[in-house]
Amino acid sequence: MSGPPDHEGSPAIGAGEEGLRELLDILDLEQIEVNIFRGRSPAEGPQRIFGGQVAGQALVAAGRTVAEDRFVHSLHAYFIRPGDPSVPVIYEVDRVRDGKSFTTRRVTAIQHGKAIFTLSASFHRTEPGLSHQVPMPQVPPPEELPTMQERLIHVLGRVPRSAEWHPFERRPVGPLSYEVQQDPSLIRTENPIWIKVNGKVPDDPLLQVCLMTYASDMTLLDTVLLAHGRTFSGVFMASLDHAMWFHRPFRTDEWLLYAQETPVASGARGLARGLVFTRTGELVCSVVQEGLIRIVDDA
Repeated sequence: MSGPPDHEGSPAIGAGEEGLRELLDILDLEQIEVNIFRGRSPAEGPQRIFGGQVAGQALVAAGRTVAEDRFVHSLHAYFIRPGDPSVPVIYEVDRVRDGKSFTTRRVTAIQHGKAIFTLSASFHRTEPGLSHQVPMPQVPPPEELPTMQERLIHVLGRVPRSAEWHPFERRPVGPLSYEVQQDPSLIRTENPIWIKVNGKVPDDPLLQVCLMTYASDMTLLDTVLLAHGRTFSGVFMASLDHAMWFHRPFRTDEWLLYAQETPVASGARGLARGLVFTRTGELVCSVVQEGLIRIVDDA
C-alpha cells in the first residue's frame, strides 16, 4: 500500500507538531461495536491509503480488546487491496485466544465490502527470561546529521510534497537514492536512518508501538532502490507483507536508529529488514517486509 513520494500511496499528513496531532487523531479509532472499529484517513491525500496507516490502525483495534497487562510482541500483516482514503476503514477484531501468558488477535480491515488488509498480533504478559542482542551499528549521532529536508534541497533544489508534511523527523546516515542515482559508487544495501516524532506523545505503550508500526513502512522498500541506484521515478512500489517483533519498551518521541538492509530482490519483489535501536544502543524492535517493486519506465 505504500508508494513513492509525490505518488499515490505516500502518506499526506501536516508538518511538525501539527502533523503529529493529526496522526494521533487518525490512530484514535472510533469503536462502533464490541469488536468493530472505524478509522479515517487524512482529509487531503493520495489515491491510496499509506500502508503504515492501516497497519497502525489495525494494531490499535487489536490492542483495545486486550487486557492492560499484555503488551504486543509481534505482528504479521498482509496488504491485500489498495485502500481508498475517501471512505472510512472498518476494522473487525477476532479474539482468537486469551491464554494465561499470551493473547492472540486477528484483524481484518474492510472497505467497500472487501478485505484490504489483515493483521495477526500476539500480546504477552511481561515475564523474566534470557536476554541478549546484537550491537547497534556505529553511526554519527542525529545532532551531527542534516535533516531529510536539508538533504533533499541540496540534491534536488526542492523538498518533494511527501517530505513536507512529515510528523516524523528523519535524519539519514547514508546516501539518498537521488544521490546514488547521480553517483553509482554510493550504491549499498544498508540504509540506517534516525527517526523520532515531531513532539511529545502520551505515556501509552500501545500508542508507542502503533506509531513505530506506522513509521516502519516509510523507508524499508527505499533500501531496495538504493541497492540498485534507482529513485522512485519509473517504479511502482507496494507493500505486500510486513512483520514486526517488539523486544523492549521504547519511546518514539526520542531518537531511534532504524538500521535497514536488503538481502535480496528477485521476481519484481524486494525484501528489506530493519533493526530499531534506542540511542543508548538497546535493540527494541525488528522488522521484515517484502514489497512489489515493478519497473514501469526504465530511467
